[in-house]
Amino acid sequence: MRTFFLSLYLSVNFFVAIGFTVFLFIMGYLFPPLFVVAQIVLVFTGIVLITDAMLLYKIPTGIQASRTTPQKLSNGDDNTIKLHINSQYPFDIQLEIIDEVPFQFQQRNLLFEQSLKANDHIVIDYTLHPTTRGVYSFGALNVFVYTHIAFVQRKYRFDEGTIVPVYPSYIQMRKYELLAVGNRLHMLGLKKIRRIGHSMEFEQIRDYVVGDDYRIINWKASARRGDLMVNQFIDEKSQPIYSVIDMGRVMKMPFEGMSLLDYAINTSLALSNVVIKKGDKAGLITFSHVLGNFLLADKRAKQMQKIQELLYKQTTNFLESDYEKLFVGIQRQVKQRSLLLLFTNFESLDALKRQLPYLRRLGRRHLLLVVFFENTTLKTLLNKESENVQDIYEKVIAEKFAFEKRLIIKELYKHGIQAILSRPEDLTLNTLNKYLELKARGLI
Repeated sequence: MRTFFLSLYLSVNFFVAIGFTVFLFIMGYLFPPLFVVAQIVLVFTGIVLITDAMLLYKIPTGIQASRTTPQKLSNGDDNTIKLHINSQYPFDIQLEIIDEVPFQFQQRNLLFEQSLKANDHIVIDYTLHPTTRGVYSFGALNVFVYTHIAFVQRKYRFDEGTIVPVYPSYIQMRKYELLAVGNRLHMLGLKKIRRIGHSMEFEQIRDYVVGDDYRIINWKASARRGDLMVNQFIDEKSQPIYSVIDMGRVMKMPFEGMSLLDYAINTSLALSNVVIKKGDKAGLITFSHVLGNFLLADKRAKQMQKIQELLYKQTTNFLESDYEKLFVGIQRQVKQRSLLLLFTNFESLDALKRQLPYLRRLGRRHLLLVVFFENTTLKTLLNKESENVQDIYEKVIAEKFAFEKRLIIKELYKHGIQAILSRPEDLTLNTLNKYLELKARGLI
């Protein structure tokens, strides 16, 4: 009986009917014939109410519903959630479905209204776009059922307490992985890099094709075959590539709901996967005021799982990053010359110059690529038309900071350090382009 009352909800239609009945009773004191009409309406309303309740409750489990979620959600991407609703009622019904999504999304109005035919089944799809990593807890899946009479609603609750972790963007990682395996990365906008010379890793001898470099002609094989033959080379493999992620306060800056750290983490995951698919070794280093995690570069099958688990646990803080400790840690643990992709952010030339001595020392032994972020807010100010003196002042200040970003690039290149200045949303594409370019130029 207690369960019955907990799942019984009287609808607006019922209260409108009761309100109309009360009005008739009141008017019945002024016009006695209306008192009889009010009694008839009250009896009729009661019969309809009981009939409606019996229709909904005569079947103990008239509705079966479930929520299907991925085993883990992908940060920064649209993740599809499916709601499966099965009706065991022998008549058509109306549904109101409320899914209690995790509090991180701040959605309290996720309501679906559906019609469902007798003994029918529907699937409802919707998407969630997480912007922070961590554990997300779904609440109950609430289904309110009512007939066409719509006097009574019956409530069902399903799938309470479902917990799903949010990992770095594995959807983005898989997207680039499929194209990397087929050498079709250019389909996503990655540039075809013109190869300067060739690497020293021999693959095979093949027939000459118009346009081949005459320097790779194999004259001995050509003499034996009686036709021109050329040596074919492939990119050198098993080269160590490290994603070095700054966990300090500069990476706390938000962009479209995500921090710069999360953009760097998503890019590192996609890059590491492509690196391994290309035959190189992927590793990971994190640092802030202390040296954080260090994962030795490798290309074995479990390496991507290790990288994903490490990236999932990373959090930033408001402390200043210590580049001296980063330099000492890399000197001790990275013995082979490697490509270091340093994900950080410099807002001014002075901020770079404070860390430049350590970057230069890293660049002497390794190939260092500094990846930092373009301030898109400044770009919006620069493109905005000035309407008053204040707008002019704001544009001048924005131009000053944008100019400093360009000076940072020049300063890094002056000291032999590679650099990328990228918008957060283009970070993965630009970083992969640079990685492929460096390999094509034989700099790694």
